[in-house]
Amino acid sequence: MQGFGDVVMAADDFSGSGADGRRRGLVGRLMARLPRPMRFIAVGLVGLAVDLAVFTVIPWHLHHPLAVRLLSIAVATLVTWRLNRAVTFERSGRRQHAEAVRYAVVTAVAQGTSYAVFAALVLTVLGVFPQGATVIGAAIGALVSYNGHRLYAFAPIVPPETEPPSAGPPAADPPSRKTGVVE
Repeated sequence: MQGFGDVVMAADDFSGSGADGRRRGLVGRLMARLPRPMRFIAVGLVGLAVDLAVFTVIPWHLHHPLAVRLLSIAVATLVTWRLNRAVTFERSGRRQHAEAVRYAVVTAVAQGTSYAVFAALVLTVLGVFPQGATVIGAAIGALVSYNGHRLYAFAPIVPPETEPPSAGPPAADPPSRKTGVVE
């Protein structure tokens, strides 16, 4: 998959964190100027486009929409993980596999939240306007996703706190003086 690797390397240029110090292109400079939540939304829109493209193309080969949807979500999740890793969040310090698993967990929770909100709304107050339920569910899912990725999937590894080395064995309590006086 040489083409995909090229996309990933180009995506690393967005954050300016390329190992070889390459100059960022126009897109990289624009992305760097956007606040993190806006970069997250931009990556999400790219993920949505990938999801829709895969969902549209794959039925030519598979005919069951539920199976196609699982595949399109998986591909979109992979793309958004790589892009969020490159343009939205700082490196966590974890191995990519561990980070990908954390990303998938957060994404599953966020998508489940989105679907639960959608279902609750469409079965109650927005039954006649399911698109509104979809948008509201997606917005709440995006909030869960952003905060989950920020606080868990891409959270930097925190080194354990270490105590300064002691100069020797702990000091013994000084012997108490028994004076016979009750205090």
